[in-house]
Amino acid sequence: MHDLVALLGPRRTASELALSRAATSRSVRRWLAAGRLVRLHPGWVTLPEWAEDWTVRAHAATGYTGGVLSHGSALRAHGVMQHQAWRLDVTVPVADRLRSTRRLHIHRSRRPCGITIVRGLAATSLPRALVDAWGEAHRGSTSGAAVDRVRNAVFQAVHERRTSVGEVRAELVAVPRQPGLDPLRRLLDDAGAGSHSHLEVLGVRVLRAAALPEPQRQYGIELPGGVLHVDLAWPEVRLAVEFDGAAFHSGRDDWQRDLRRDAALAALGWVVLRFSYADVSERPARCVAQIAATYRSRLHGVPRKDGLRPGVSVPGTP
Repeated sequence: MHDLVALLGPRRTASELALSRAATSRSVRRWLAAGRLVRLHPGWVTLPEWAEDWTVRAHAATGYTGGVLSHGSALRAHGVMQHQAWRLDVTVPVADRLRSTRRLHIHRSRRPCGITIVRGLAATSLPRALVDAWGEAHRGSTSGAAVDRVRNAVFQAVHERRTSVGEVRAELVAVPRQPGLDPLRRLLDDAGAGSHSHLEVLGVRVLRAAALPEPQRQYGIELPGGVLHVDLAWPEVRLAVEFDGAAFHSGRDDWQRDLRRDAALAALGWVVLRFSYADVSERPARCVAQIAATYRSRLHGVPRKDGLRPGVSVPGTP
C-alpha cells in the first residue's frame, strides 16, 4: 500500500509521470478512477481534500506550464493581495502553445519574466506583477473591483517597503502602450507622497477645498503603548482625520479597536474625525465643512505645549 501523502511530497501535488516512476502508471490510473487522486491540470494531480487549496493549485499550475505565477496570482504569492481568484495567472514565453483553461489564464510575454521564489512559489518580481496586474485590470470589461484590488496592492507594497515607486516606474518603460499608464503614474505619485490608501488620497483632494494648512500624513502620536499613526493630522490644533475603508472596518472588533484608539487620543487632547468612502465620495462638501469648522474652533482653544495659544492663520478666519 502506497502512502499518497508521502508520494505527493511537501508541495502536495505531483505530475502523473513522477508518481508513475515512484509506483506504476497502472496504480496512478487506479487511484484516479477510485477518486483517491484528482487531476488539477493535465498530468498534475493531488488528493481530493487539497484540490481547492490555492497554494497547491499554484504549484500544480507552474509545474504543468513550466511558467511563473504572474499578475494577480503573483501579487497573492507576494502577500499584497488577499483576493483568492478562482483562476490562476501564469506567464510563459510567447512561443509556448499552451492554452488557457477555465482554471488557468495563460499570459504570453516576449520579455524575460525573471523568477522570484516567494513562499516556495515561482513568481514574477513584485514590481512587474503590480504593473502587469494593473494593465490587465484596465483591459476590456474588467470590473472596477479588480482595479481597486491592484490599487490597494500598490499602496501596501510601497508602504511596507516591499518595493519602491522607482522600481515600479522602471517596469513601465517596457510597456509604453499598456492601458491605464497615466492613472498608475498618478497612483505612484500618491504612494510616494505617503498616502496609504485610495480613500486617503480622495480625502486629501477633498480637503484642498477647505482652505486649511496642509495636513501631515500618517502622523505618529506617542501613546503609552507605542506610537499610533493617524491618516491626516494638524498637530498645532491636535486634530486628526481617519478614513475608514470597508476592508479594514467591517466588524465589531474593528469598531471597538477604533473606539480604544480615539479614547487614547482624547486623553491627550486630540479630536478625531472619521469619514467613510461614502462620506468622501458622495458628501465631500459636508466633510470639508466639518473639518474646517473643527479646525477653526480649536485654533483658538487648544494650548500649545509651551502653554500659548497657537498663532496659525487660516484663510477666512478672523
